[in-house]
Amino acid sequence: MPSRETIVIDAARAGATYARDHFETVLDVERKSGKTDLVTDIDRMTQRQIVSVINEYFPNDEIVGEEEDERKTVPDEGYAWIIDPIDGTQNYVHGIPEWVTSVAVVHDGDPVSCVNVAPALDERYRSTQRRILRDGQSISVSDRTDVETFLVAPTLPWQKSDSEIIGVLSQTIIERFGELRRTGSAQLTLSMVASGAFDAAVTLDTVANPWDTVAGVHHVRQAGGVVTDVEGDEWNTDSQGVVASNGNNHDAIVEAVQTVLNQPES
Repeated sequence: MPSRETIVIDAARAGATYARDHFETVLDVERKSGKTDLVTDIDRMTQRQIVSVINEYFPNDEIVGEEEDERKTVPDEGYAWIIDPIDGTQNYVHGIPEWVTSVAVVHDGDPVSCVNVAPALDERYRSTQRRILRDGQSISVSDRTDVETFLVAPTLPWQKSDSEIIGVLSQTIIERFGELRRTGSAQLTLSMVASGAFDAAVTLDTVANPWDTVAGVHHVRQAGGVVTDVEGDEWNTDSQGVVASNGNNHDAIVEAVQTVLNQPES
């Protein structure tokens, strides 16, 4: 029987292929918690494609998935698969290619292998317990040390209710670091920190969803980077927020995030 390290690739490929084949087609779009929190029929069907591949070989493993009735938390024991069929649904709906299909397998909560496929960009990021690859080639975080040249990517959702903190965060990044970028996909952003394209990424979510974080966090760590919560403590799936960086001057990123979080309410 194939290993889970093999099946995670097959499952992610199956999902990504299905999503890519329906990219820029007519979609059935629904709103979940807000005007910008979207789900499509392709999100659900893509997740089913992924789960079908997993269940063929490991039917007793837990499934943690963003869509449908799968569990929403990572179990402390045993094997579990963490799935985001389309991370960056807003981009997907609008024909923007920055979105990924994400599949991670963990054991007792620890990542075994994690795959983020960006089919519209023709990129695949894959980490194991030993290494991190993009399209079969080893990658590592950037070696930049001057924070004033850092390219920093926020990953928090941008909704009207968050406009004040978004403004403060954006201003803080621009004032303290080199420049700001936002991809619209948390998983892709973290994988791009792992590849050295971004020097850091931050999200202020109270507790980030595992399907938005686990694979990308593992990519950053396997690429030599550092990932903490907003307090600077080691990140886990129960942590508040995510601060990921190349590890050079990570404390400066955390300090900037704390400045944002400690702003007096207007």
